[in-house]
Amino acid sequence: MKLLKYKGYYGSVEVSTDDNCLFGKLEFIHPLVNYEGNSVNKLETAFQAAVDDYLEDCTRLNCDPAITCKGSFNVRVGSEIHLAAAVKAKENGINLNAFVKQAVYLAIGERESRS
Repeated sequence: MKLLKYKGYYGSVEVSTDDNCLFGKLEFIHPLVNYEGNSVNKLETAFQAAVDDYLEDCTRLNCDPAITCKGSFNVRVGSEIHLAAAVKAKENGINLNAFVKQAVYLAIGERESRS
């Protein structure tokens, strides 16, 4: 899925054939913020306006905007993969967190940690 990006926020792009329009929502945050348009350009403009409106609302309400990703998450992989990863991490002299972090960097094509 291709995502829109603006001011550190990401938005989805969906199609409604029933309504003959494009629509989406801000991803990776808890408040529901959505937008729509009848062309790609109008959808992107609506997405940017939705981000701006959301940030303005946060300022007006004196609350912090939601952070897209906080830096930690739980992953359920099953006991066999968990054990295999823990063993491999121990063999490499690192903890499981560092091992998983390295694996994620490899999967997303990053060369080294940005921590």
